[in-house]
Amino acid sequence: IPKANVVTGKQTVIRNFSDIVKTLRRDGRHIAKFLFKELAVPGSIRGNEIYLQSRISESLIDQRINEYVKQFVICNECGKPDTSLEKNDKIDILKCEACGARRRVRSL
Repeated sequence: IPKANVVTGKQTVIRNFSDIVKTLRRDGRHIAKFLFKELAVPGSIRGNEIYLQSRISESLIDQRINEYVKQFVICNECGKPDTSLEKNDKIDILKCEACGARRRVRSL
């Protein structure tokens, strides 16, 4: 998982957000929504960057990204990141492409 490349001022900018999205193979809006909710801060995606409307430390952002990975990327059965998110009757399912396991994940 790439570490967040963060610039802080009045707001916090994750400069390498597009790299994080590519590495995790998830929709950037889903990751952003998780971060906004977990960090309790409004924000927006602009191009390859994500803007958080508050000062947030790089370590806290990295912590939250790791939590996202545990909840929405890593398979609980085989521990591999070869997964995809699916919607099934308004229920979010994490499906492992490596071992075929499926588990419900919380909706954002």
